[in-house]
Amino acid sequence: MSTLVGVVGAYRRLSQVSGKRRPPVRAVDRNLPLTVEAVRPEAEGVVSLRLANGAPLPSWRPGAHIDLVLPSGLVRQYSLCGNPTENDHYRIAVRRIGVASAEVHALRAGTRVVVRGPRTAFPFVGEGPFWFVAGGIGITPILPMVHRAATKGADWRLVYTGRSRATMPFLDELARYGRVRIRPDTEYGVPASGAELLDGMPDGASVYCCGPVPMIAGLRVDLALTTGAVHFERFAPPPIVAGAPFTLTLRRSGRVLDVPGDRSALDVVREALPDTPYSCRQGFCGTCAVPTADGGSMRICVDRGPAVLEL
Repeated sequence: MSTLVGVVGAYRRLSQVSGKRRPPVRAVDRNLPLTVEAVRPEAEGVVSLRLANGAPLPSWRPGAHIDLVLPSGLVRQYSLCGNPTENDHYRIAVRRIGVASAEVHALRAGTRVVVRGPRTAFPFVGEGPFWFVAGGIGITPILPMVHRAATKGADWRLVYTGRSRATMPFLDELARYGRVRIRPDTEYGVPASGAELLDGMPDGASVYCCGPVPMIAGLRVDLALTTGAVHFERFAPPPIVAGAPFTLTLRRSGRVLDVPGDRSALDVVREALPDTPYSCRQGFCGTCAVPTADGGSMRICVDRGPAVLEL
């Protein structure tokens, strides 16, 4: 026993000495200053931005997105829609639908912005065949996937739908591929059903779909029996159905927040703490996960229920 006590004591002394010799941990700055090199109209209500800083940028894969910190301080997530092999710039496309997107549309060449990422919450994997479905601005994460599938000679098809051809960005860019079906609502009278969007899909195809919630909801019904992998990304949070109100306690400040039944914890927390990070709003990327006082974690974009947060 005396030998064991001596060993433990020696270990503690060594730990104290080694700890004193360790260099301090430095905070990592994940902000990437970029300049808007060009703003280009891509469709009615849609512009693309070319962002660069004169040096090679962090690499990314199809399905990745960035956080764009606007001059006003607003932060929004946008899919990268350029060519992943070109690392001298990033390209995003933004439809004007709110305050932040209006600010993006007002940006001009030479404006400095900050980017965080890239991060991949919608990974493109597999060897094909691939069946791509895009709705409106949902073409942005799909476009690099199409490029990658075409480059590696995979079997793929794309069904691209929107309100009208005038509102659908990148039609000219897609025209060179020859495996794209353009399906505007104005030319058919009604939005496409899930069955129509999947018409002709080969057995075992991996489905990649991005677009508005109604389109994805229709596809889910018709994809229930598919044998291939199914991947979704939506540009709106999932609806809160029959939500119950609850309270959140922010331990560091002692604030108590009431979350109504029709709102997410993320929305309420960001009103109190605007810099609270988030990304996909679907719960799978983990960006919004906040430690709780009991040692757990809460994904505040989708999780519901009373909790004490380490905020």
